[in-house]
Parts: sequence; C-alpha cells; structure tokens
Amino acid sequence: MFAEIRSAVRKIPQGKVSTYGAVAKAAGFPGNARRVAWALRNTEGKLPWHRVLGAGGKILLPRQAGAEQRLRLESEGVAFRGGKVDMKRHEFRFRQRQAR
Repeated sequence: MFAEIRSAVRKIPQGKVSTYGAVAKAAGFPGNARRVAWALRNTEGKLPWHRVLGAGGKILLPRQAGAEQRLRLESEGVAFRGGKVDMKRHEFRFRQRQAR
C-alpha cells in the first residue's frame, strides 16, 4: 500500500498540490487519507511530501513543520488565499485509474 501511495505522490509536479484523499484514491485506496500521512512519514528528501495537503488546500502539519511546508510551496510558486492553497490554480488532478 505505501509503495503505491508514494508512487502517486511522485506524480505531483512542482507548483501543484493534491490532498491526502485524492492521493489515496489515485493510489487505489479510496477512503484511506490517513494512510497517506503514514506513508509520507520519514520520507523527507525522497518525496515531495510538501505537495500533499488537507481537504480544501489546508496545511495540517503543526507549527514548524507546517511553516516549512508553506515555505516550500511558496518557493515553487504556489499561491495561498486565506491561509489555504488556491486549489483552483494549483490542484493536480490525477488521471482516472483504469478498472482491472
């Protein structure tokens, strides 16, 4: 499961973001947004973890980690509106998975 989730996260291009729920669905595990958070633990430097957000574009990480996430996103040109990412401009839409 974690391998599929990490593979989905790698597809999010610079300057774009996705949500935990959308990543879970793209990886083939709809309804498992919390598993996405677990899959991203201890992957700093290996995955673009900062491109994954809560529903509506909200940064869910506390304090310093949340500040770092925002800084990384802003350095990629991601715009914020009212404390959340402007999802209309920056949301990455995964391709629909083919039925097996």
